[in-house]
Amino acid sequence: MVCFGGIHGNEPAGVQALEAVCESLEKQDMKPEQGTFIALRGNLPGLLHKVRYIDQDLNRIWRRDTMEWIRSKPAPERNREENELVELYEWVWEILEQHQPPFYFIDLHTTSSETLPFITINDAVINRKFSSLFPVPVILGIEEYLEGPLLSYINELGYVSLGFESGQHDDPEAVRCAEDFLWLSLAYSGLWPEEAFPELGQRLIRLREAAEGDHHFYEVFHRHGLEDASGFRMVRGFKSFQKVDKGKLLAHDQGQPVYMRKKGMLFMPLYQKQGEEGFFLIRRTPSWALRFSAWLRRFRFQDILVALPGVKWASKGSDTLLVDLRIARFFSKPIFHLLGFRSRRKDRTHLVLTNRERAARNPDYQGLFWFERRSTRPD
Repeated sequence: MVCFGGIHGNEPAGVQALEAVCESLEKQDMKPEQGTFIALRGNLPGLLHKVRYIDQDLNRIWRRDTMEWIRSKPAPERNREENELVELYEWVWEILEQHQPPFYFIDLHTTSSETLPFITINDAVINRKFSSLFPVPVILGIEEYLEGPLLSYINELGYVSLGFESGQHDDPEAVRCAEDFLWLSLAYSGLWPEEAFPELGQRLIRLREAAEGDHHFYEVFHRHGLEDASGFRMVRGFKSFQKVDKGKLLAHDQGQPVYMRKKGMLFMPLYQKQGEEGFFLIRRTPSWALRFSAWLRRFRFQDILVALPGVKWASKGSDTLLVDLRIARFFSKPIFHLLGFRSRRKDRTHLVLTNRERAARNPDYQGLFWFERRSTRPD
């Protein structure tokens, strides 16, 4: 299990939680029953200066083309976040080469607004199954709206990876939620047996209470992107998972008012000077849709799409489809989502559809109790 804290330097709660867990394990001389637990600090210059980033967002540059270009540059020519990426990249690959699967990657974050604790995942069934063990909301589909987050790169490698947002940046409760989540993760992954942590039940209850009993799945369907965060001002008082009526004034962007276009649920409103997203909108995903999409993917219905004219894999063995827009217009986004595809516009004529199921290393996790569970809902 590999955990990252402080990928954004103004989010210290994850680092503090990892330090507390490591200190407790060392103090009690508790070695894993099997496997290895590794904790990594993310953006060290950002953490030092208490800012999200200094030169560029470290959690937006994990794209293969961008990474290859960054790694090819001499170290003195890289900016600070680029140097952090190269070091973290080397750590990840050293871990993968020196250890055996199954692997779990967890990225700890907090938000600038008030929020329930929640999990974000790229939409692969292995991620759904593991994240459903935790009594908090799970957010699907955010990768469709973000360029280059760390976890999307890890997911391309096929491993379980999830982000945990434990609360508001400077709220002490965010540290406690992250600690509770980490202890549960160490037990659920099998590094330690659950009986090794007698307080585990209390941590589960505490996390459920922090999430106010919400353990539903949600999907992102809108992103308010920002060209210049310094010109964006969210109206005070909004929080994640808040239901907002149509017509409500949400923010001012470059001096222009931004209203709620239709009734919906607000997610991660921005109350800081740095960032590329002003807010998102989410909607609850029905349980039947989760079950149906898992069934479709189990029998690889996603592979049938290449039989259509104008649809082809980007390359042999790829998890990416190139789809002619003349074909894509006959399919709604929910259909692509059911089959595990997330879409981006490539150019004027094609969509790029990425499917995490083709890359998922399901055999690495077979036989584990959480993988064999039929339900994707916490008990």
